[in-house]
Amino acid sequence: MNLANKLTIFRIFLIPVFLVFIAVNIPMFKYIATGVFIIAALTDKLDGYIARSRNQITNFGKFMDPLADKLLVTAALISLVEARIIPTWIAMIIITREFAVTGLRAIAASDGNVIAASWWGKVKTVVQIIAIICALVNLSDRNDIFKALTLISMVIAIAVTIISGVDYFLKNKHLIRIDK
Repeated sequence: MNLANKLTIFRIFLIPVFLVFIAVNIPMFKYIATGVFIIAALTDKLDGYIARSRNQITNFGKFMDPLADKLLVTAALISLVEARIIPTWIAMIIITREFAVTGLRAIAASDGNVIAASWWGKVKTVVQIIAIICALVNLSDRNDIFKALTLISMVIAIAVTIISGVDYFLKNKHLIRIDK
């Protein structure tokens, strides 16, 4: 297994660590949870860079890297809903798009195809990570500035999430067949 794929697996293992720290009602743990989330998010950028620079792009990485991102984002969103930092509908729009694109990837995989992350998908991930970090900071240090930044960044994240989802389905509509 190459280094890029090991970083992807490491990101998945950081998710329960993040969840433990965010769940404990100790203020310092919220900061630690934010730090763990940031480290996990940075591994996404790093594993992609390593895979491309070393020409080590694998089908495992094409499939698991976006899945690791979805798991991390979903865990954070559900935690933020539970903490009443974001409303449920924001999390549901983002999570629904993630499940829909994962389903599309599963359909492609059943035909022997792998759908790699698109440009819009990568932008979506960055915007979602920024929005979640704003919300995590808001969780740790609640004030009007962080509340406003969370709202603005989440609205942008929802817009980019919807655009990227539509982009995936339009580019891959040939994979979707409705058989009798």
